[in-house]
Amino acid sequence: MTGASGGVGSIAVALLAKLGYSVTASTGKQNEHDYLRSLGATTVIDRSELAGTLGGPLQHKRWAAVVDSLGGTTLANALAQTEYGGVVASCGLAQDAALPTTVLPFILRAITLAGINSVECPMPLRERAWERLATDLDLDAMTHTVPLGSAVEVAERIVRGEIRGRTVVDVQH
Repeated sequence: MTGASGGVGSIAVALLAKLGYSVTASTGKQNEHDYLRSLGATTVIDRSELAGTLGGPLQHKRWAAVVDSLGGTTLANALAQTEYGGVVASCGLAQDAALPTTVLPFILRAITLAGINSVECPMPLRERAWERLATDLDLDAMTHTVPLGSAVEVAERIVRGEIRGRTVVDVQH
């Protein structure tokens, strides 16, 4: 999971670990390793292993599957390191919307790049996902709530990478 200490990443780490998968969490925040392990990550790596220099289109195979919330060089390197027949789910572009790679991982390793877009998701699928999140996870452990008046300041802190987990804005306060 790339961007593992963010809201999407925290939920993905916890959900995948609960389902029995061995989860490697990628983060640039050294102080979040214990937090990610508490969510179920078995390994925590520094984001520079994926976000640094763009490697070749086919690199050493490391991952059976990847959930990526960053895009850009991170997504390209994740694709290049995915095993034959693997799936990479892309759900964000916090790093970059560009995808600097070739078709080689898709052709030579039969990798699937699956986009995640909740905007067009049919309501029955959303409802099933919400039910699973409500029953399968302790969302309180990774969520903090802020009043509407603090939303701009908190958004700036999120962009600077100072916030972990989910942030809920309470529009009533």
